[in-house]
Amino acid sequence: MDILRMKSKPVEKIDVKFIDLIQNMFYTMEKASGVGLAAPQINLSKSVAVIDVSYLEEYQDLKPMTLINPEIISSSGSSFEEEGCLSIPFIKAEVERAEKITLKYFDFDLKEVTVDLEGFPARVAQHEIDHLNGILFIDRLPKEKLKEFKKELSLIKKGKVEAEYLLFKNSK
Repeated sequence: MDILRMKSKPVEKIDVKFIDLIQNMFYTMEKASGVGLAAPQINLSKSVAVIDVSYLEEYQDLKPMTLINPEIISSSGSSFEEEGCLSIPFIKAEVERAEKITLKYFDFDLKEVTVDLEGFPARVAQHEIDHLNGILFIDRLPKEKLKEFKKELSLIKKGKVEAEYLLFKNSK
């Protein structure tokens, strides 16, 4: 869990190995029924995350996104919604996040992209970018709420809770 607490290193080049990593991240996320996955969650300190919310009818036109070296450049509004995390199984809690964000990231050609996100996609992007900065969603909870999850968090920290998904296509 230590890597989840560290700031990720920027991606500086894209090669075949990196593209394979991205494909595996999408595969892992899909098999885990997730909507986002950051490289630290698969034990890699790289500033890259993948997001796909297109399974939801209202976002079916939003293509899956690969966020390389992402940065939130502006945000507005605020809402509380329930979140969970593939790295912290069985815990869900309401987290406050910006309702709208402007996100800057790089694509596979290392071209800068700027996009405005709102609602659920904005929430997912913020959650994944937190991972890239060593922040977990539970860090955003009030201390009283965190106490409710003391037992579960202790088991996770001790490695007594396993993820119920494969990390890569070729995992056994």
